[in-house]
Amino acid sequence: MEPHNQRLLSMGVPGLDDVLGGGLEPNRLYLFEGTPGAGKTTIAMQFLLEGVTRGESVLYVTLSETEPELRGVADSHGWDISRIHVREMLPTQDSLQPEEQYTMFHPSEVELSETTLRILNDVEALKPSRIVFDSLSELRLLSGTSLRYRRQILALKQFFAGRQCTVLLLDDMTATEHDLQVQSIAHAVVRLEQSNSDYGAARRRLLVVKYRGQSFRGGYHDYKIDRGGLQVFPRLVAAEHISDVALTNLPSGIEALDALLGGGLEKGTSTLLVGSPGTGKSSVALQFAIAAAERGEAAALFIFDESINTLRSRSAGLSMKLEPHLQSGRIRIKQVDPAELSPGELVHEIRQAVTRHGAKVVVIDSLNGYLNAMPDERFLIVQLHELLTYLGQSGVATLLVGAQHGLIGTQMQTSVDASYLADAVVLLRYYEAEGEVRQAISVLKKRGGAHERSIRAFSMDRRGLHVGDPLHRFRGILTGVPVPIDGVSKPPP
Repeated sequence: MEPHNQRLLSMGVPGLDDVLGGGLEPNRLYLFEGTPGAGKTTIAMQFLLEGVTRGESVLYVTLSETEPELRGVADSHGWDISRIHVREMLPTQDSLQPEEQYTMFHPSEVELSETTLRILNDVEALKPSRIVFDSLSELRLLSGTSLRYRRQILALKQFFAGRQCTVLLLDDMTATEHDLQVQSIAHAVVRLEQSNSDYGAARRRLLVVKYRGQSFRGGYHDYKIDRGGLQVFPRLVAAEHISDVALTNLPSGIEALDALLGGGLEKGTSTLLVGSPGTGKSSVALQFAIAAAERGEAAALFIFDESINTLRSRSAGLSMKLEPHLQSGRIRIKQVDPAELSPGELVHEIRQAVTRHGAKVVVIDSLNGYLNAMPDERFLIVQLHELLTYLGQSGVATLLVGAQHGLIGTQMQTSVDASYLADAVVLLRYYEAEGEVRQAISVLKKRGGAHERSIRAFSMDRRGLHVGDPLHRFRGILTGVPVPIDGVSKPPP
């Protein structure tokens, strides 16, 4: 017997088969609904083009757009649709003439029958295995009443059931009320949504409303439309990627920093670097990425707050050897534009860095930028938890950079508190001494093992990063104004 997932039809849309549990059950009727501009026509064309590549006969029945308009859409994506049979079911210009207006019969009694007959004749002649109807709003109007409309859809379903044909019905949801007639008839229903935020690109996502007899990935999934078609980013479920990972140490290459961390970071753990702007959080994260590259491992940086050029010049100013690893491809940098990238696409990019490029160290700089990428997302922490769990199960050491509001003092705040999600928390802090602003570094927690409880001096210059001796015999370092004890006059530089 043929395995279930091998007899499913591929949609030809990257990521959508994963959401649908493998694809579409053949010889069934499906409904794709969404407002104008959501991408229904694009999905339909990709579905038919997938059939063309498999040598199938396919048919596109358009009730609202002309064939030149459809070819224009195809050209914008670089597609050749010459092997797709397109049938226009549009009213002719003669229907505008007064003598063509119906007087004794309602238009639904004449036009619907004519339209249906033409469609059935085409199906009999072409014998397509895939067919698209675009859109149902025209059939709804031609039907006149909801009863006649439902009976018409049921009749179409019965007609295609015996002809080895998979049917996609597109609904632009222009009816005054959202009608569930076709939803109850269709084998599966997929809804496409788009929303416009106050600033930035439109956000698009889809939802599988129902799928009879098939397990699918529930919830919302982000997608985008670029030249080349529509791409779906399935929602990440960390529980699907469970694996055993040995907690081996990943040293930073700075002996004192590794001593502070109890030997370095561990594979499969997440570390939050938190502190005021300029304390060196990004530089510490970059140090771990460079150390991984020098061991022959891959690292990926996702930066929100600075440009790649700024990062390169900053690393050069600190004598950090970033350039050779960028050229070799061991370190990859992705500059993220929060106004353009959806949360689902960002997670997809991170997964690609791990699965395709084998990244063992991933840096997200910063959480503040990550938050700005999804200002309307209420479930930021839940999504971040899924991402960190997935990366941990993949044996990746993740470094999160979190900037605090304020510079010196105890009333420091962060935009998003992820400290309880991270396996380790490293705090970088300014403090005042002898008219100078100095820096200190400490480890607040580390689940992977023992770590130093001391607060060490920290500095950056043209020779690189420096972690000094513990600041013993002083108290109040974290308040920003240390007080000497035991007669010590000043803290060490």
